[in-house]
Parts: sequence; C-alpha cells; structure tokens
Amino acid sequence: MAARVLRARGAVSVGGLLQRVSPCSLLPGLRGLTSSSVRPGEDSWLKSLFVRKVDPRKDAHSNLLAKKETSSLYKLQFHNVKPEYLEAYNKICQEVLPKIHEDKHYPCTLVGTWNTWYGEQDQAVHLWRYEGGYPALTEVMNKLRESQEFAEFRKARSDMLLSRKNQLLLEFSFWNEPVPRSGPNIYELRSYQLRPGTMIEWGNYWARAIRFRQDGNEAVGGFFSQIGQLYMVHHLWAYKDLQTREDIRNGVWHKHGWEELVYYTVPLIQEMESRIMIPLKTSPLQ
Repeated sequence: MAARVLRARGAVSVGGLLQRVSPCSLLPGLRGLTSSSVRPGEDSWLKSLFVRKVDPRKDAHSNLLAKKETSSLYKLQFHNVKPEYLEAYNKICQEVLPKIHEDKHYPCTLVGTWNTWYGEQDQAVHLWRYEGGYPALTEVMNKLRESQEFAEFRKARSDMLLSRKNQLLLEFSFWNEPVPRSGPNIYELRSYQLRPGTMIEWGNYWARAIRFRQDGNEAVGGFFSQIGQLYMVHHLWAYKDLQTREDIRNGVWHKHGWEELVYYTVPLIQEMESRIMIPLKTSPLQ
C-alpha cells in the first residue's frame, strides 16, 4: 500500500530512499489501475494529477486593463529616416502635422512627436490619440485620403524614409493620461515585449508599481498594443536631463516594495528596449 501511495505521488522507494520519477513512467501503472480496480471518480482524480488547470478569462484583456471612462485609441508610429533627410523630414512634419491636430473636423490629437537621441538613430516617433476609438480612426483616415495637402505630404515623406511601422494601443487604466507639458524635457520610451499570456500579470504588478514613480511627475503614459506587434507594452517618461533620470531611477530602489515588483515582472519579459527622445518644436509634450 505504501509503495502505491509513493508511486501515485511521483516517487518510488529504492533502497529505502525516495526518488522522483516522471509522470510518463507512471502511466502504464495508472492505465492498469483505471482499467481494472479504479472507479470512474478515482480515474478523474488520477488524471488531474498530470493535467494543468487553466484559469479561464471572462473578458478580453483590453476590457480588463484599459480605462473604462474613455474610449480613446492611440497610434504609435516609428519612421526610420534616411540620415541625409532627417532635417527636411522634421520640417515638413512640423508644417503639416499640427494642421491635422488643430483641425476641429479631425477627431484626433497629436500627443507628441520626437526624434530618437539614443537608441535607433535617425528615427522619428509620433504618438496620436483618437477620441472615440476605432470609428474616430476610420473617420480620420477617410478624411486624410481626400486631402490634397496630406497626399503631397505623404509623397514627399516617402522619398525620405527607409522604413516605417505603427501600432494601435490602449491606455492602462492605472497610468496617467498624457497631457501637454512645458519643457525642456527629454523623454524615455521603454518598450517591453511580454511573453504571450502574461499581460494581466503585468497589469496587476504595475498597478502597484506606478505608485512608486509618481513623486517627480515623470510618468507620462502607459500603453499596451492591440494591433501590430502584440503583447507589447510602452511606458513613456519625462525627465529634465539624463542625470535626473539616473537619480530618480536609483532613488526608487530605496522604496520598500519596489524590488519585489521588479523581481516578479522581469520573468514576464522576452525583450526590452529604451529610447531617449528629443521633442520637436511643435510637440505638445515639450
């Protein structure tokens, strides 16, 4: 009887010592038990020893993590510019993008526009907010297709670019909403590629972690992807300069509880990247 109990628990006795055995090595014995003397209820119990239980989600991640009081959708654009054209690219963006931002007929807002300082070089980053979600995005896209000025802008811009990509994002419910701020500031965009299936865990931990990062007003916005590269998280921070960034980031390690949150969130990450960015003159985030 004792040998059976030990074997059912995944261990066997060899010379009086317990040794672990794999579930596979137990299956023949289990099949024998289930085919002869084990009743149906016991059969289910034995199978449950080797079946991983899945916690079912009752709602989409976007509904669990995003802000309920707004239906804003964000678009994050990355444009890799030919080095010799970066100045000309910035010039036409500063001429055209504010017109879209300020036009009351377009339900969108330019949150910020930057050049990458450290990270990928000769890169422009734009962040837009569409107030009204996907219908607002569709409305803006349809109107821009009819704009001759925007068509000319796109044509001129295309000659200056090496590549471009974008993502559609939602805002974490526990993060600050990005609002215009005066400068001068540098901005850090920290991007995390999470392991699939870990977004809820990340949100749970950062709902607590963000409280450690509010003292210096450096938290600008936190987002997670819906379309484009999935399971992507972006945290946007503002600092006076690189030394201020270093001081703030070092200081948070002296706050009780921060190290625990880092310990549990790091295993959720597959890749991470940091960009230090300088805002263009027309960026609402200065």
